[in-house]
Amino acid sequence: MLDWWRGWRDRRLVDPGFRSWAERFPLTRPIARRRAAQLFDVVAGFVYSQVLAACVRLGLFELLADGPLSLECIAARVTLPHDGARRLLDAAVAVRLLERRAGERYGLGPLGAPLVDNPGLVAMIEHHAALYRDLADPLALLRGGRADGALAQYWPYATAAERRGLDAAPLARYSGLMSASLPLVAEQVLDAYPVARHRCLLDIGGGEGGFLCAAARRAPGLRLMLADLPGVAARAAERFAREGLSSRAEVFGLDFHADALPRGADLVSLVRVVHDHDDAQVRALLRAAHAALGPGGTLLLAEPMAGTGGAQAVGDAYFGLYLLAMGSGRPRRADELATLLRAAGFAAVRRLPTRMPLQCGLLIARRPAHPSGVNNA
Repeated sequence: MLDWWRGWRDRRLVDPGFRSWAERFPLTRPIARRRAAQLFDVVAGFVYSQVLAACVRLGLFELLADGPLSLECIAARVTLPHDGARRLLDAAVAVRLLERRAGERYGLGPLGAPLVDNPGLVAMIEHHAALYRDLADPLALLRGGRADGALAQYWPYATAAERRGLDAAPLARYSGLMSASLPLVAEQVLDAYPVARHRCLLDIGGGEGGFLCAAARRAPGLRLMLADLPGVAARAAERFAREGLSSRAEVFGLDFHADALPRGADLVSLVRVVHDHDDAQVRALLRAAHAALGPGGTLLLAEPMAGTGGAQAVGDAYFGLYLLAMGSGRPRRADELATLLRAAGFAAVRRLPTRMPLQCGLLIARRPAHPSGVNNA
C-alpha cells in the first residue's frame, strides 16, 4: 500500500500541471514552497559551505565573540574590500552563521556561535578543501575514484600498502586533526558508558591518546593501553608524558592490520576506526579485538552510523562520499555492525544512547566468559 501511494505521489510530482496547481492552491502552496526551498538548498549547498569556509579562514567568529561590529570595522580587521565584506557578511546572515544587530552591525548567529573556541570543528571545516577537490567530478569518484586524490593523500594509512613506515609529516597532519576533533566524541562515549568499572582499557587506533586521556580523568584507577602506527603512537607517548600519565599508560606502535594486538585489557575501544575500513579489514580487526580481550571482556565501538534517525544525510550522504574519496571504508548501520561483531565471536551486542547521535553512535559487546557463549558474570 505504501509503495502504491508513493508511486501515485511521484506521478503527480513529475506532472508540470500538478506542480503549477499545487503552487496556487492555498492548502498545498506552503508545502510546494517548502519543498522548493529544500531542493534549492541541496543545489546551493556547496556555496553555503564556502561561505562557512571563508568565515572560518578569516577568523570572523572569534572576531565577533566579544560583541557586534560594523561592516567598516570588520572589513578593515579581515582585510577585505568593503563590497566583498558586505557580500560575505550578508551571506553568513542568510545561512544563520551571523545576525544583523542594531546600529547596522553584525554579530554571531545561532550556527556561528558554537564555532568560537572550538578548534576541532574549525580544523574539520578547513580540511574539507581536500574533499571539495575530490568531489569536483563526483561521477569520476563514483566510477572508481583516484588513489592519488586529495583525501587519499590526507589520510595515507587508508590506502598505503606498508603503513608502519609512513612519513612523519602526513602522520602529524591527520593525527593532529583527529586529536583536535575528538573531545566531543570522547565525552559522549564516556557519558554513555562508565569506564571506571574496568581495570584496563586498550584503545585500538587511538591516535595521539585523546580518548585515553579523557577516560583517565573519569577513572583515576584505570590502566591505559594504546595501539596505533609507530609514528602516531610516539606522539601519544609524548602526550601521556605531558599529562602525567606515563606511569599508567603503555603505548604499542604497530599496524593492527598485520600485527597482533596486546593482551591484558578487559575493555577495548574502537573510536572512529571501523568506518574507515572495508568489510574484510573490519572482520579481521574485530576478530583481533576479540582475541586481545580476556573472557568476559567488553568492547566499545563508537562512530557516526548510517541510518541514524534525524541524521541520515550525515551517515549515508556525507560519510558515504567522504570515505569513498578517502579510499577506504563505508558508513554502516548499527545492525550491520552488530552482525559483524557477532560473527567475530562477540555476544550481548546492544546500542547505547548518546547525546548527539549525529556525531557518534555507540555499540557495546562482550566476549563470552565461557566457550559456550553464555556469560554468567
